[in-house]
Amino acid sequence: MQHFLLLQKIAELIAQSNSQFYQHGIIRSVDAGQAFASVEPGSANELVGFFHQHLWQRLPRNTRRALLFQATNAVAPKPDADLVAGLPIIVAGTLRTASGLGSAARLCYDALRESGAPVYGIDLTHRLKQEADYPNFTFEDGAHLRGTGTLIVAVNAPLMPLAMLGIGRTIVRSKRVVGCWVWELPMMPAEWRIGERYVHEIWTPSRFVADAAQKIAADKPVHVVPYPVSTDSSSTEETGTRSGRPFTVLTLFNMASSFARKNPCASIAAFRRAFGDDENVHMIVKASNMSVFPEGANLIAKASEGARNITIVNTTMDKHEVAQLYRSADCLISLHRSEGFGLTIAEAMIHGLPVVATNWSGNVDFVDDTKGVPVPFTLVPARDPQGTYEHHDMMWAEADVDVAAAELRNLRDDPARRKRLGAQAAAFARSSWNSTAFSDQVAQILDLDLKSRSSVARRT
Repeated sequence: MQHFLLLQKIAELIAQSNSQFYQHGIIRSVDAGQAFASVEPGSANELVGFFHQHLWQRLPRNTRRALLFQATNAVAPKPDADLVAGLPIIVAGTLRTASGLGSAARLCYDALRESGAPVYGIDLTHRLKQEADYPNFTFEDGAHLRGTGTLIVAVNAPLMPLAMLGIGRTIVRSKRVVGCWVWELPMMPAEWRIGERYVHEIWTPSRFVADAAQKIAADKPVHVVPYPVSTDSSSTEETGTRSGRPFTVLTLFNMASSFARKNPCASIAAFRRAFGDDENVHMIVKASNMSVFPEGANLIAKASEGARNITIVNTTMDKHEVAQLYRSADCLISLHRSEGFGLTIAEAMIHGLPVVATNWSGNVDFVDDTKGVPVPFTLVPARDPQGTYEHHDMMWAEADVDVAAAELRNLRDDPARRKRLGAQAAAFARSSWNSTAFSDQVAQILDLDLKSRSSVARRT
């Protein structure tokens, strides 16, 4: 028993050194706090400190990752088998982080709340060592709910054990667990198989991700559940007139989501090939977390060097500021190498913007030539200096920059086409990705009446 407790303590201390669960210098998970109290604080902390400094930090990155996943998997609570879905619903994830999965968790929570479902949240931002970019996001806390229900966990498969530790055994017990996963390559790495043990079913935002998930899902059902992007009311405001200013091209990316994958330099190159230094056109490059990968920031600066018609914006914006950014643009360009869904593409469509996007991966579900501008590509081996997508045995897309440049010129020169594509994009997006459509699909998959209050959760 003492060995098990020490293993759990080492796994947690290494994995989330800034967790909010502290008491007398001991990290306490929601359900294992009493057990940790039996471990002597001084000796355990000294042992873990020595292990971290003299052993852990000297191991190769991939070895550390593998050991971390194995250690957390050894001690994390696993759900009960063969459970049916019930109410209430708890959405767990990095609810306050400016990441794709953080956005997905917030959108899911807000859509279910808007539908009238009994929905709660559990924020794992600090547990998973993420930045609290949106500290003011509010939700009804479900961290103390036990009993039957449904737990939707918007955390990718390798980190499911750590997420389950953060949620706690008493909360996980008796609930059907849904894993909301997204991956941007055709196959999921071997380490993702760990997550399958912690879920009863898997939801993905696109067919591209679903195809990858099916290969590791064993007997677990996989459903395509697009994000309810238009849940945010600020995203459905009319874009209004854009006259009286230069034709404006927008591209957005998060450096923490892989600079190589987002490929913003290709979008900048397409703009410069299309328009050169023409001051009657303007490009806005909206970046975030540039400090995560300084080499990428240097490449952005080099790609835009000397271009007075390109503006680099590096800041985290709230939803109203992002909405205004979309309203200030005439089109969006995303020459990504891969997307699991394409959240910024979807948001641009809601705002009535025609989108010039690589015709590969998640966004092919909704970007076609009736409501956007698909860009041809060639497949190349995945190379990622940041490490996440460094898989030489897998391929991703290299968009044709010359074609993209020609399409940008066409959109600038043909306002009628621009307006037609934007209107059709908005009509599709607002009808497909609203809270009603999302909640109806969730109710169908889970076989639940989301407005029923017959199932009352107990509080610990």
